[in-house]
Amino acid sequence: MKKIAVFCSGFGSNLQAIINAVKRGGVKADIAFVLTDKVDAPALVRARKAGIPFMYVDPDDFKDRLAYDKYVAGQLKKRNIDFVVLAGFLRIISPYFVRKFKNKIINVHPALLPSFKGVHGIRDAINYGVKVTGVTVHFVEEELDAGPVILQKAVNVRDDDTQDSLAQRIHKVEHMLYPLAVKLLVENRITVKGRKVRIK
Repeated sequence: MKKIAVFCSGFGSNLQAIINAVKRGGVKADIAFVLTDKVDAPALVRARKAGIPFMYVDPDDFKDRLAYDKYVAGQLKKRNIDFVVLAGFLRIISPYFVRKFKNKIINVHPALLPSFKGVHGIRDAINYGVKVTGVTVHFVEEELDAGPVILQKAVNVRDDDTQDSLAQRIHKVEHMLYPLAVKLLVENRITVKGRKVRIK
């Protein structure tokens, strides 16, 4: 069974969605490790309740991003981690780490990439006035939110939507789409050629 590590900085609702999918048997993976860069991240409570080993790694203990990522990579190697799943992890990952885990790191983004990159995808979609936004699961590359797309699903933007109301619907889609992407990943059903992703 493939081992995954989930990186979180906050609430951890996508972590919970993956935990639930594993418990139901829909995703045949071992969530072997949860890592956070925030000491008070609620995601740690979720990991503890699920009996998943977890670690808080304080960025202030390292001289730079590279030193942090080298330490984290070492922790993953000790645990024989196969894939890294970013679930609301707010640190920019170094090129070193991306190269170390080429096509083995995935992320979920609350917009239809390449539109509305960055941490404010929902707010930016609302402010731009688009009629459709959505969710993207993609591989992580050195450029922010630029990796090959694995899965996407559209979410209509209503005329009376606020950032919060749209976020609620987007998160529901994330909680369905992200476990599916993890399932495809651990079952080796994804192949990547350049920017093209094929699913078996």
